[in-house]
Amino acid sequence: MLTGIINLILALFFLRADLTATVNHEAIFINLKPNAPVMELTAEKGAVLTADDRIFLFTKRADEVQPIASITKLMTALVFLDNNPGWETNYEITAADNVAGGRLNLFLGENVTVRDLFYTSLVASDNGATAALVHATGLSEEEFVAQMNDRAVRLGLVNTRFVDPIGLSDQNVSTAREVALLAQSAFRRDDISHATVRRDYEFTTREGREKKVVSTDYLLFDTEQNAFEVLGGKTGYTDEAGYCFVGRLKDRSGREVISVILNSDGKNERFRESKKLVNWVFTNYGRIK
Repeated sequence: MLTGIINLILALFFLRADLTATVNHEAIFINLKPNAPVMELTAEKGAVLTADDRIFLFTKRADEVQPIASITKLMTALVFLDNNPGWETNYEITAADNVAGGRLNLFLGENVTVRDLFYTSLVASDNGATAALVHATGLSEEEFVAQMNDRAVRLGLVNTRFVDPIGLSDQNVSTAREVALLAQSAFRRDDISHATVRRDYEFTTREGREKKVVSTDYLLFDTEQNAFEVLGGKTGYTDEAGYCFVGRLKDRSGREVISVILNSDGKNERFRESKKLVNWVFTNYGRIK
């Protein structure tokens, strides 16, 4: 009997190390406070991942595949950084960059830098700027998307698939678990994290036209006293995907997590749900690496 108890204690002691290399496991309640309340999430799917390893602190239907809309742009940004022609490279907006959906910030014939395209894509989730960013690499869209799917494979994202670099297609699919892992990789890149924490971005075209784009991440504008800081975020929406959000957040003691909300009921509800979920994690967990 005593031997069995000792073996159990040793197994629990080493569980933490074993789980860091594991992706496909349910939420691990390590250091969860006794009598912590059950987290009730109204969004259809969700997950919380420790920012520096692969331990999930919360999951809800986290392995069900669904469209991810403009969260796609995180993978687009990663692949772009592998093919960046230079931040100050000039790009002229063409008819091929005229993409449906969202507000139009760039117009035919305008000349901007690649940096302006990158920030407009991630700050405002601008579809035309994202299309232009892809075209600026010199790759065809098919070649670019192939690199996106190759990167997904290298990240171990077995349920993630892209058919376009913007997120308009509902065939761009993933899961809450894999979106968290994608965001973990993306937000480690300073260029991406710096862009996605900006409330707005201002620039001037080569023709002298002044532009200002505003972030779609409403958590950056939250005036309530939150117990966390936003270190990166990306929104997404289509009718099939619902309202989606993934963010990297840090509490006052320095603990960082990746939070995913998929198929929430409303534009603002996804942010309320994300706040509620992250506050639950930071309140009810002990040490988070």
